[in-house]
Order: sequence, then C-alpha cells, then structure tokens
Amino acid sequence: MIDDLVAANRVLAMEGVLDAYGHVSVRAPDKTGHFLMARSVAPPLVTAADVMLHGPDSEPVGDDRRPYLERFIHGEIYRTRPDVMAVVHSHAETVVPFGVTQGKLRPVYHMASFLWSGTPVFDIRKVREESDLLVRDTETGDALAKTLGKCACVLMRGHGMTVVGESLPEAVFRAIYTMVNAKLQLQATQLGGPVTFLTDAEGELATATNRATFERPWQLWKAKAAAGKSGG
Repeated sequence: MIDDLVAANRVLAMEGVLDAYGHVSVRAPDKTGHFLMARSVAPPLVTAADVMLHGPDSEPVGDDRRPYLERFIHGEIYRTRPDVMAVVHSHAETVVPFGVTQGKLRPVYHMASFLWSGTPVFDIRKVREESDLLVRDTETGDALAKTLGKCACVLMRGHGMTVVGESLPEAVFRAIYTMVNAKLQLQATQLGGPVTFLTDAEGELATATNRATFERPWQLWKAKAAAGKSGG
C-alpha cells in the first residue's frame, strides 16, 4: 500500500493534477480512522520513507516530521465517509474557475461520469470569515466533508478540489479525469450553443462500467511514472 501511495503521488504529478502542492492519502488497513500520507514534501519527490501514519485526529502518530497543513481534509472525510478509501486534494488550474463562478462543473464525457453525483462548492467563508483559504483544522475539515456529502468531488472556492474514491486507483482516476473534464467543458462552452451533458442515468451506468477497468490505466500510469523516475 505504501508503494502504491508513492506511485499515486508520482502519477498525479506526472498528469499535472499535483505539482509542488497538493496531496494524496489512503486509509490505513486494520487501524480504524487512521490514514497514510506523506510528510510535507512536493508530491513528485515522495518516497516510501516519507509516508507517515496519521490518527483519527489527523495528527501524525509517533512522528515529529512536518505534516501537510491541510491533513484535516483527509481525516475529516475518512471520519464522515466510511466508504472512502483514498483522498486527493489538488489545485488543478482547469477546475478553479468552476469554484469561483456560477458555472457548474458537470460530466461532458464518460470518463468523468462520476461527476453526475454533483460537484458542490465549499466556501470557507461560511466557517471562517477571514482566512488564508487553507483547511488547517478540524472545524474547517468537518465543514468541507459535510459539503462533499455523498459526492465524489467537492470544489473549493479559490483553492481547487478534493476528490475521493473507494480505492486508491479510483481516487487517482477521478482526480485526473475531473481535471480533464473541466478543460473539455470550458472548451465546449466556447464553441457556442448549449452543452449536452451526461444524464444522471448515463453517469451512473458509465461509472459502474469504468470501475471495472481501473487496473488498466493504473498499471499504465505507474509504469510511465516509474520510467520517468529512472529516466527511461
């Protein structure tokens, strides 16, 4: 699992979902409420030695290295969503416009069909009138998790997005295709005329189909990330 978490960091960086910022976590096996996430380091540089165990309070367990400031995003989502096994927080640029305008992010193609469940926008001002926009404590983390609700993706005003999955490959898949869908939707709106989005039924059915294929892109992405690391 640690090796896959390291791979997830590198894959998401390779695909442009993460850069020097953002983070990905996975629920720890056999430890209720605990999760694994790297110390505060740029995702492309994460190694197995950087991974720390975090407790239900989102604090590192027996490790005094510096954690990510926004670890509470992960801890509070795991606390409120027992179905979630992995979480990705990203500042992907194509997604940001949908969190600061009236434009609603909706699925325009089948690879992002999971967006049919909704893309609510978390506005931290509803919790804290003045802030640096970072989810740096339990209160704001809980508010974010509640805004996410049962959806697969929550947008964050002026900040980015947080995406969840029932497995690490699913969370990575969703983070990548949320970013791609945002780009395609922005392109489609520039062509004029109404955009034909996926219906809820199409979204639900395509999501079930895609879920059975995650191993294919996951293995490809890991291989490409490993080749890039070795200079191949």
